[in-house]
Amino acid sequence: MIEIQNIYKKFGENEVLKGISSTFEPGINNLIIGGSGSGKTTLLKCIVGLHEPTEGDVLFNGENFTDMGFEQRVPIRTHIGMLFQNSALFDSMTVEENIMFPLNLFTNQTRAEKRDRANFCLERVNLAGKNKLYPSELSGGMKKRVGIARAISMQPKYLFVDEPNSGLDPVTSILIDDLISELTVEYNMTTVVVTHDMNSVMGIGDHIVFLHQGKKWWEGSNKEIAHTDNKELNDFVFASRFMRAAKAKL
Repeated sequence: MIEIQNIYKKFGENEVLKGISSTFEPGINNLIIGGSGSGKTTLLKCIVGLHEPTEGDVLFNGENFTDMGFEQRVPIRTHIGMLFQNSALFDSMTVEENIMFPLNLFTNQTRAEKRDRANFCLERVNLAGKNKLYPSELSGGMKKRVGIARAISMQPKYLFVDEPNSGLDPVTSILIDDLISELTVEYNMTTVVVTHDMNSVMGIGDHIVFLHQGKKWWEGSNKEIAHTDNKELNDFVFASRFMRAAKAKL
């Protein structure tokens, strides 16, 4: 479980986050949504420690991550998996080497053990046998799946995903959403996904935090969105669906 308590974040005079609190439970899909500039990626970075909150606290299973120094954070960071928006694969490494990268950094496993783990992760994301390919030889959807395989290589308790469907076609997007959801339930991870894709929201949004102008504007499930009278959320949902429909006609 992850708790965020009254999170503020300023960059100079620009206050990006304004007192956001929420709880992200394990075994369900926790989504952070909002328009461009709403603060969703900044919030994600504050949770994982890539940004330090100006005020507020982030707790991992009751431990105050915000108050910890670098060395104190290492045990928690070894339980964090991260899928970046562009997958962030190393072009000079093979698929297998990319997946083994965090194992090389944080474990004392033998090379055979690390290769076995890489093979297991590749099988889990339906890419068995792709070990020796390079990122340049992969489609966008395959890169995302390799990124997921790397993110779960350390058997994380916490999985953070930034815009998993960016640049993907609708069919591949659904496959990625389903894979993230399956892994979340299977490993009982606390998964936090930043997205602006309403297909993802309606498909896997067990718990949704909607940000607007740096504030938590609405919180609920995908089943509750259809019945909300929150104007800004309704505007966001309508605009997202309208843009998808317009693009589909082009």
